[in-house]
Amino acid sequence: MTGTDRRSPAEHAARVEALVAPALAARPAERVTVAALLAAAATGATLPRRLAADARAVVALPGFDNSQMDGYAVRAADLAAASPAAPVRQAVGPAVPAGVAPGPLVPGTAAPVMTGAPVPPGADAVVRIEDADPPTFGAGPGGGVTVTAVAFAAPVAPGTFVRVAGSDVAAGDVVVAAGTPLGAAQAGALAASGVAEVLVERPPHVLVLSTGTELVPAGRPLGPAQVRDANGAALTVGLGQVGCRVTARVVPDDPAALLGVLAEAGDADVVLTTGGVSAGAYEVVRGTLDDAWFGGVAMQPGGPQGLGLVTVGDARRVVPLVAFPGNPVSALVSFELFLRPVLARATGVAPAARPARRAPLAEPLDSPPALLQVRRGRLDADGRVRLVGGPGSHLLAHLAAATVLVHVPAGVARLEAGDVVDIWEIS
Repeated sequence: MTGTDRRSPAEHAARVEALVAPALAARPAERVTVAALLAAAATGATLPRRLAADARAVVALPGFDNSQMDGYAVRAADLAAASPAAPVRQAVGPAVPAGVAPGPLVPGTAAPVMTGAPVPPGADAVVRIEDADPPTFGAGPGGGVTVTAVAFAAPVAPGTFVRVAGSDVAAGDVVVAAGTPLGAAQAGALAASGVAEVLVERPPHVLVLSTGTELVPAGRPLGPAQVRDANGAALTVGLGQVGCRVTARVVPDDPAALLGVLAEAGDADVVLTTGGVSAGAYEVVRGTLDDAWFGGVAMQPGGPQGLGLVTVGDARRVVPLVAFPGNPVSALVSFELFLRPVLARATGVAPAARPARRAPLAEPLDSPPALLQVRRGRLDADGRVRLVGGPGSHLLAHLAAATVLVHVPAGVARLEAGDVVDIWEIS
């Protein structure tokens, strides 16, 4: 199906979201071990994940009463009468380093206890080492405990500097809630609370098809009249940054080849094509997938677009098709405007919206008044936007050098230096 009118960018973005978001919401969750997530993270070969169900603590945190400070574990009642004029002097009992289970505190003694170590049974408070006399354990840091007696010049309230078992999380409490992206703090909480396995959202699987007989996958030698596939490389990285799993293929301008690749893509959630959507003689996507909409969007670059449904795999699953132009800048600008926000919202691992603000131009520019023009730029030391390259859709090196996308709205034919424009920060 061919569009007879030109959509606005906002309308097309809304249509992409209406088609793609429900498909992403329906993807199944999967159960993985925390150990597997950590092993993948250690290699750098992991995608950000988000919990699909609450993770509940297996054990309480902390698991035992422990000391919040280096100091002395005491009975608060023993120090009730302590004062500078009449300090309470006690014998020093066995030291309690972290990782050692102590015996009961002998009445009338004070047990040296280190940060995180268990508070001995019978003790109900900790006095900081700097509030004791002497204010050291005797041998200096790392030298153990050599003092045999200690004096305290002030009373202490029960519970002082004692982290009570379960005061952070009780066994059975939610330690990480459903919908939370798994970051460093969440991984630590899961490990500490004994959670061995979690239910996570499966990363969306996007099948990226770069169409064109002239294309060669990145890293392969070129033949006559061939070019390397920049779109597959760029979109693979962009999709990974929003938490997607990617399969990228190069497809020649051959309907049978295109249909063959789709037939093998059984678990794809979204099919993203580049190229083959314009008005040329060899537009394989438009010519083969004719149940989809193909038409124009009022923007530069990225005017030709496609959107619809496509059948994939032996099970004949129907999934969204999003079709971008083949020129690399057109494809990447289209990704930023139309698909990246939907995917980022679905995965929750990256902000859906790029940081946006307004900034003055450092130089004038011309723009087609009927279109939204998206230019590439950089901010100079004075916070002004300097354009990087021209408006052409093939200038990939200029996009690689850009740090902002400059949005010039429809209805504007020219802007002068000093005029303020909307920008999206992309790096």
